[in-house]
Amino acid sequence: MTEAPVSMVERMTLVLDAFDASTPRLTLAELTERTGLPRSTTHRILEQLVELRWLEHSGQSYGLGMRALEIGGLAVAHHELRVITSPLLSELHERTGAVASLAVLDKRDVVFVERHGGGLSSDPVTRIGARVPAHATAAGKAMLAWHDDAQLRATWPHRLSARTPRTITSLDVLRQDLATTRSRGGVAYDREELAQGTVSLAVAVRGIGRATAALQLSGQARAVSLERLSPYLLDAARKASRALFPAPGQRRRSRTVDRTPRPSPWPEGALERIVQGIGGDYWL
Repeated sequence: MTEAPVSMVERMTLVLDAFDASTPRLTLAELTERTGLPRSTTHRILEQLVELRWLEHSGQSYGLGMRALEIGGLAVAHHELRVITSPLLSELHERTGAVASLAVLDKRDVVFVERHGGGLSSDPVTRIGARVPAHATAAGKAMLAWHDDAQLRATWPHRLSARTPRTITSLDVLRQDLATTRSRGGVAYDREELAQGTVSLAVAVRGIGRATAALQLSGQARAVSLERLSPYLLDAARKASRALFPAPGQRRRSRTVDRTPRPSPWPEGALERIVQGIGGDYWL
């Protein structure tokens, strides 16, 4: 007989995994039977998940809540973003020899979600899943350059954390750097601001309004000419932006996107985000 899970995370996962496409709504009795948990434990977990909007309660049954739908929509958006940009990143790496990465913004951090080149162990700051301060990265500055200046002043501290002696640590200096980035057509630079010996440049992937993601090229300071690489990166970012945000009257290109129906309503990685205690602020 399989032992009942001990941790709250495991028990929450059991409850959420009980829902599937054929049974989108379940009663407390059905959830107790499917999970094998005590009825009182199941009820307590359900109350917490409803309060946090992962589930919603109507009548005698429970179903997936708005937060689950929000995370599902973001997972689809991330998937399409990676599908469209992955060939461009591969081409960038082949043409330049630099590490080509895709990054998204999560509050004041940058999270790298795709990378081509550099192997598995080199360049650890841009490994897939790495989270680093946005103000210290080219990718972060490329995205922040298109954010509202008043919002930046309201949400960012005046003093910023330093990763190297060259990291920008003043919000006023960062705002000046972002203005310079816009004057260069959106090309942002990191000159050993995140890691000593490493430089990078990035361009945002965006439609109208603030940026949703950025393409970045990085390498060793002694071997990379940032200005020389900017035309390649600008071209790739324009292609990605056109594919993701077509002009009015044009349809978004989706021929390479896998839209195979999934049997489960939960997108890959959604439960991991619950474990991490996301507060609903995660956005592209």
